[in-house]
Amino acid sequence: MSDERELRVYSQQEIEEKLKELPLWRYEKGCILRDFETKNWKETVFLFNAIASLAEAHWHHPDAEVSFKRLRVKFTTHEVNGITDRDFELAKEIEKISSLLLKR
Repeated sequence: MSDERELRVYSQQEIEEKLKELPLWRYEKGCILRDFETKNWKETVFLFNAIASLAEAHWHHPDAEVSFKRLRVKFTTHEVNGITDRDFELAKEIEKISSLLLKR
């Protein structure tokens, strides 16, 4: 993966188009974000730790808001002040892992 591709900043229209692949995510205040509803604190922390491990492996870290039965994850590529492929790629990875962890 080239740095040029990674650091290409998407327009709002392009972001909204790409979010069609991630229907549980939305664009808000310069970030793509998703809220996860969990059963309890333990499930919230377990999910957060899994996401934190993925983020560290990708060296791309989200902002997160953690509460008893909810986790909000927000991405932007800070060094270019916009949404890039890094954000979408990690959001897709989070979707995969969350679908396994939050089976209902």
